[in-house]
Amino acid sequence: MALELRPNCECCDKDLPPESLAMICSFECTYCADCASTTLAGICPNCGGELVRRPIRPAAKLKNNPASTKRVLKAEGCPPSRAA
Repeated sequence: MALELRPNCECCDKDLPPESLAMICSFECTYCADCASTTLAGICPNCGGELVRRPIRPAAKLKNNPASTKRVLKAEGCPPSRAA
């Protein structure tokens, strides 16, 4: 099963195209690099797991394995990490 490659940051709703730098946890919660490093201090607010760089799917593979179009957004935004 392929990664969903979610289209936006769950904190700030910034668009994250498949070729962009994004950070994910093991449950595929997805954040932009700015929110992941500054607000979240590298820790997923949903599961407490480490945020790592999301792999980039080669453009040729996106045709048969497209990125998700389902946007996930925390209505209340992301609280600053206690580690920050």
